[in-house]
Amino acid sequence: MIKSIVPILNILVILVLQILPGNISVQMDVPSEVKAGSEFEITLTLKKGNLESFSRFQQEIPAGLLASSDNSANADFTFSDSRVRLIWLRLPESDEFTATYRIKVDERLKGTFNLSGQFSYIEKNERKSVDLESVAITIVPSETIDPSLIVDINDFGETVIPYIRPFSEESANIACVRQKPYPAGDGTYIVNVLVNKNDRQQFAKIEEIIPDGYTASSIDPKEAIFTFKDQMAKFLWMNMPLDAYFTVSYRLIPRNQAVLPPPEIDGSFSFLVDEKTIMIDIVEKDVDFMAMDRDEIYDLITQALSKPVPETTAPLTAETTIPAVMETTTPADKQKPEVSDQTPLAMESDEVAEELPGIVSETTARPDPGITAEPETTTSISYFLEPEQGVYYRIQVAAGHKPVNISRYFRNMKLDMEVRMEEHEGWQKYSVGSFDAYREARDYRVHIWNTTLVKDAFVTAYNSGSRITVQEALMITEQKWYQ
Repeated sequence: MIKSIVPILNILVILVLQILPGNISVQMDVPSEVKAGSEFEITLTLKKGNLESFSRFQQEIPAGLLASSDNSANADFTFSDSRVRLIWLRLPESDEFTATYRIKVDERLKGTFNLSGQFSYIEKNERKSVDLESVAITIVPSETIDPSLIVDINDFGETVIPYIRPFSEESANIACVRQKPYPAGDGTYIVNVLVNKNDRQQFAKIEEIIPDGYTASSIDPKEAIFTFKDQMAKFLWMNMPLDAYFTVSYRLIPRNQAVLPPPEIDGSFSFLVDEKTIMIDIVEKDVDFMAMDRDEIYDLITQALSKPVPETTAPLTAETTIPAVMETTTPADKQKPEVSDQTPLAMESDEVAEELPGIVSETTARPDPGITAEPETTTSISYFLEPEQGVYYRIQVAAGHKPVNISRYFRNMKLDMEVRMEEHEGWQKYSVGSFDAYREARDYRVHIWNTTLVKDAFVTAYNSGSRITVQEALMITEQKWYQ
């Protein structure tokens, strides 16, 4: 009897293995040998099974190697601090697909290094990952380099001044051109803005400062959220169109049918590179986009490529107010300061991801200019944010590196809910409310925008007291995202 049971058990094991295979896998193809001064390609082959979205591949690259995107397969490709990241908000539809990128080898290198990587995803509300097996690659030294200058790749980071990627490289082939506003025949003006986004996919916005006397309304937002407030026309994308370049348009309408001079507009296009905000000025050209063919469009884009203008955000101190991040209108005659890699693009952003996409958002409030932050040695325990059970949403209204006197600081901001503070990733974060449904949180965020001095509030998500991304919360609760 026992002998007859053993074969049956073996058959059952085989069947189980066939029914429940590992349906998510990642394979990396790289050469075993490369030459110093050359480039080589890395190919990732992903079998995604039932996985659809919120995935990330990341890989540490040794000093002396530079990575650039080739075919990102709908991912947002970034290379910063010797780390390659491919982030998918939505994976390609095919069950198996490939993504490629290129690695430039410094001409001074020799030696052998290892490449591995990790693919992270969410399955059944849990974070999971697939670790790639490490692959050894040997660098053949260049015959044209003085042997005394050749360095082993494992020593390169310590013996050679590291390469710092300039902003112009971070925004390579990113350009934004405004067609000179033209009259529509009824006293209004049409404004078209051409965006050449290269391989950028997520988290971007256009801000246009509109002259007094005009209002703005959207004509074609190209999947963006359009808003007009305080003479600022704004297009905000969670996901940009797939096309390498596209055009958005809006209409300028004189208030009270006034006769006004032709509008002069100042604007910028902002996007994320890793955890930094990169902002480039929008260039205005007296051209007609509709009359231009593809080659003429590319010539126009080439002419418009320019060095980006970085932006900074000061940390919260006792001497400064809590600053606005990317929501403060910058006058045309003011020089824009340098970029901060602490405070990235504030997307009004219920949508900004924190861990899995590798993007941290620290949006802060725009207070009354007369209110200053006052130091507080300790924060009353009654103001600390306490964890709740399950998934819920709050509205973040400010963040800084030093605590403030909560009751005194927020007293004049007209908030009608109690402000609570939490410490998160080195920040003091201040938020209000608790909502089970994302849509309710979204509506209350709009209420704050419309009724208080806080113009940069955004939705945050929690699971039993731990911060998660809004996307994860929506997935866990099977709720929908609403604009």
